[in-house]
Amino acid sequence: MTRFGFALDQRSCIGCHACTVACKQEHGVELGVFRTWVKYIEQGTFPDVRRYFSVLRCNHCDDAPCVEVCPVTALYKREDGIVDFDPERCIGCKACLNACPYDALYIDPNSQTAAKCNFCAHRVDVGLKPSCEIVCPTQAITSGDLDDPDSEISRLIDTVPSHVRAPEQGTQPKVFYLGVQEASIDPLAVAHGKEYLSEIVDSQREKLAPLAEEATASVVSDIAHPAPWGWKVSSYFLSKGVAAGAMMLAVLLLVVGADGSALADVVPGLLGLAGIGVTGLFLVWDLKQPRRFYYLFTRPQWRSWLAIGTQVINFAALVAFAFTVAAVLDAGALRDALRWAMVPAGAALAGYTAFLFNQCEGRDLWQSPLLLPHTIVNAILAGAGALGLAALAVDGPPVLERTLGWALVLAAAASLAIVVLDTWGRHPTRQAERAARNLRRDIYAKRFFTGLGLGMVLPA
Repeated sequence: MTRFGFALDQRSCIGCHACTVACKQEHGVELGVFRTWVKYIEQGTFPDVRRYFSVLRCNHCDDAPCVEVCPVTALYKREDGIVDFDPERCIGCKACLNACPYDALYIDPNSQTAAKCNFCAHRVDVGLKPSCEIVCPTQAITSGDLDDPDSEISRLIDTVPSHVRAPEQGTQPKVFYLGVQEASIDPLAVAHGKEYLSEIVDSQREKLAPLAEEATASVVSDIAHPAPWGWKVSSYFLSKGVAAGAMMLAVLLLVVGADGSALADVVPGLLGLAGIGVTGLFLVWDLKQPRRFYYLFTRPQWRSWLAIGTQVINFAALVAFAFTVAAVLDAGALRDALRWAMVPAGAALAGYTAFLFNQCEGRDLWQSPLLLPHTIVNAILAGAGALGLAALAVDGPPVLERTLGWALVLAAAASLAIVVLDTWGRHPTRQAERAARNLRRDIYAKRFFTGLGLGMVLPA
């Protein structure tokens, strides 16, 4: 069986960008986005400084996390090992951008769908080499069948020491770097400054000094990788948390004897429905192709927790709706049975995101084992807060308000404890540790502590 891969000889690469230009011309790639690009690093101490180049692109992994997380099979692995994509199926959810440890995917400005290097599959299918390989003036790019021991790429990998990027992620990448400096392919081995090449002047070098103390090299040319998910996804967490928390707390109100009031019998279901409705709006709004949202129902890919989560949301909405109807009709036995059913439905609604984030191999800090309990605790915190606000408008027994108050306090304390453990505790990978440090005392510290403080103070 054929299994295509790349060998990139960094001993020969001169950083000319011919591969980048050829790729853009072959695929009509827009300005500002790249399927393949050249990264520059400088290593050493003046006057003994050298510049190294590394060609970066999709690694066509044997165990590609982007394929697993894609909810509609827009990304798929061909029989020849090439990871290709279908822009006509893509809904623009951007989950693949977070799943890729190599930042190889981007959103095409024209089609508003995910795109990346596809090994020039249309050329390979007719027996041609990828365009980047054809134009390379130093023959630093070699493609071929990794399973054929007589192929040129197999001979190169067997005779020249080679490395792959981020092997610890377990993706089994098929882009091999020959004679490469470790700092070229390990982002944690270099200092990252905001200034590149000719933009660096002596007065600005001090900005890089603190970073350079911990690194053996500095990046002097790279491309931007903006965060794929923003405030809409953050807002989805809040609305989903309100819905899930209100649903889970409904049974607690029964246990403490607060049933019989509108706040205990009707409001939890209404908050669940309203929160789920707002959650759906945020999710569709965040899609780059919102008109294709129904593909999640008609073309689901069941290994993706984004596809599974869609059905979890539907199930939770159904349970909340049934509970609300039973409460309005005063169907006591059915209402109480559905009240208990809302506990697992709410927990699933809150917690499925932890499994989705666990599929994001490009975000190690998201893969914490504490994320599942954290999502459920935060949902209880949000639900208790929402029910507490509802209590200001809807009369209820005193025991109800006391119960919600204690739920709020205990959930806030538990959430804070999890944050402390997750941010200041030990992490299994260097990437997760660096991300946690960025939150604690580096570039995101101000936002992190501001958000943490508001999250603890506002519920009170």
